[in-house]
Amino acid sequence: MSTWINQTFPNVIYQGWTGDTGWWTAITQTIFMTFWSAFFGGILGLIFGIALVVTSPRGITPNRTLYWITDKIVSIFRAVPFIILLAFIAPFTKLIVGTQIGTTAALVPLSLGVFPFYARQIQVALTEVDGGIVEAAQAVGASFWDIVFGVYFREGRSEIIRVSTVTLISLIGLTAMAGAIGAGGLGNMAIAYGYNRFATDTTLVATFLVLVFVLIVQVVGDWLAKRYNHK
Repeated sequence: MSTWINQTFPNVIYQGWTGDTGWWTAITQTIFMTFWSAFFGGILGLIFGIALVVTSPRGITPNRTLYWITDKIVSIFRAVPFIILLAFIAPFTKLIVGTQIGTTAALVPLSLGVFPFYARQIQVALTEVDGGIVEAAQAVGASFWDIVFGVYFREGRSEIIRVSTVTLISLIGLTAMAGAIGAGGLGNMAIAYGYNRFATDTTLVATFLVLVFVLIVQVVGDWLAKRYNHK
């Protein structure tokens, strides 16, 4: 068995488990980029998503100007291809973290790349909340935050989990793209040490590990969505 593995995956074995080019390093870099960009991008996405819902013409605090500004910001960032965004905000990235390359530097474009997608997903999820429940909460004098957290989030939590799962899966793909241009992670492993060196086995294993991450996120997300679905 070990002989077959060594013969079939020679480059995978050569990369090793630890070190700068090791598999564990690539895995932890991917997890690092996914977690922190999901955290920062998720916060931005929630803020913009909530703003789009509550300031819309049918929202609880209609504001045409604020809605227009928020909508245009989300639309512009969402329209920019991620690979172009990486290059376009490179000076801003260097200003924030002191460098344009590396795993930490990738957090800036990743967060800005994922937040507009998540904002739209949150907008859709919250818009689907029964308007009658929102109106009932307003009728009894519920405050703005009571409606946001007690109505929108509570009634839409299952759908929020679903769209968060979709966003997280999309983000894993973005980390692979960022890794392909030097940010590290499994994307960097697949391209720099696999494709560019004609090491097909390295590319296959890196791709397989990305798919494992996606599968784990999908299974956990589906379970949580079903678990918190009160309908």
